[in-house]
Amino acid sequence: MYNVGDKVVHPMHGAGTVEEIRQIEIAGKKRNYYSVKFAVGNMTTNIPIDNSDSIGLRDVIDKDEAKRVIESFIKTPINNDINWNKRQRENMNKIKSGDIYQVVSVLKDLMYRDRIKGLSTNERKTLGSARQIVLSELVLSAFASESDIENIMNDTIDALV
Repeated sequence: MYNVGDKVVHPMHGAGTVEEIRQIEIAGKKRNYYSVKFAVGNMTTNIPIDNSDSIGLRDVIDKDEAKRVIESFIKTPINNDINWNKRQRENMNKIKSGDIYQVVSVLKDLMYRDRIKGLSTNERKTLGSARQIVLSELVLSAFASESDIENIMNDTIDALV
């Protein structure tokens, strides 16, 4: 169980801080929720405590792991799959996994594709989600500022184009 002030990661929304633990009644049933404010995007959501494990809520990585994530972003090869449906399905599965390394590969692929060809509306949304998930966790890990992390990522993509 998490406490107020704990830093957590939601697989589909990214990293945030538990601001409150509260009871909410929905359809006559009372449940306890974590109220989580996300680090990027200025969003807050309520996550049912009794479902938090199945949702994939987890601790934020530490600073050393964040450094390995950035190194992974730099070294991960680009997947240039031409089949849009297959690529989108694989990208969504990677994001839903909650594994930051999988999300980093999606982010890098889509950033690269955006620079060389542009993205469809769905892929642009996927890129935005992947960016928010990765940036929020790296920022909360205290690895670097959001702008420094974005500069590293943009410089990496610029070197490939």
